[in-house]
Amino acid sequence: MQIIEVTGYAVRSAVITMRRTQTPLEFVIFPMLHVASPTFYSQVRLRLRDCDLIVVEGIRGRSAGVSALTLAYRFAPRRRRNGLQEQSDGLVLPEGVPVVNPDVTAGEAVADLKTLPRWMYVLLMLAAPVMGLVFAVRGPRAFLDEDQVVEDLPSTYRAEMMADNPVEHAMSDRRDQRLLDALGEIYTERGAEPIRVAVVYGAGHVPAIVSGLWNRYGYRPREAEWLTVLVPE
Repeated sequence: MQIIEVTGYAVRSAVITMRRTQTPLEFVIFPMLHVASPTFYSQVRLRLRDCDLIVVEGIRGRSAGVSALTLAYRFAPRRRRNGLQEQSDGLVLPEGVPVVNPDVTAGEAVADLKTLPRWMYVLLMLAAPVMGLVFAVRGPRAFLDEDQVVEDLPSTYRAEMMADNPVEHAMSDRRDQRLLDALGEIYTERGAEPIRVAVVYGAGHVPAIVSGLWNRYGYRPREAEWLTVLVPE
C-alpha cells in the first residue's frame, strides 16, 4: 500500500485508519510533507477536528544543526509564485483537541546525527541549503519525482537499500522508537475507549508507524483516503 503517490500531475498523501479487532480505539495516520499547498493543510486540519487526541511531530528546542537541515524545506515557500507553505502547528492543529508531542529534543537529534562519520555529517549540513534553493527555484515540480514515493511495507530493492542508509537511521531511529513508545502508552491506557488518535508525522516516519502498530499491537490498515498535497502549475 502506497503512502505518498507521485504522478506527473500531482502529489497525494494517503490518510490511513488502523484498527484492531475488538478494540474500539483507532489510530488515524496523517503522512505529512513539510512543504505543501495551503489546501492540503486545511484538509488535514478539518479531519483532525474529528479526532480525540493528536500525536504530533516536532523536534523540541533549537540548535544550529537542526536549523541547517530544515533549510531544505524553508526556502521553497518564500517564493510566492510557488504557491506553497511551510507546515506549522497554526495551519494544521485545530483548537480544542488535546496534543501530545513525544519527539526528541534538538540536542538529541544533533547527537544522533553526530554518530555519522564526520565527512557524512558535514556533507549533510552543506547539502540541505542547496536542496532548499533547488526547491525554491523549481517550485512544485521539484516534488514530482518518482523517488519521492513512500510505501508502508517496502519490498523493492531500492527500498531495502534505503533501509540500510546510515543517515536515515541517524535521523529517524530514536524518533520512531519514541513515537511508538508513546502510542503504546496511549493504547495501554485508553484502548478500551472508542476514540480516534491522530498521528501527524512526516511521511518518512509512516512505514515505521504502520509496521510498529501492526507487529506490537495487531493493528491493521483498514481505510485510506487520498489528499492532494500539491498540483504543479
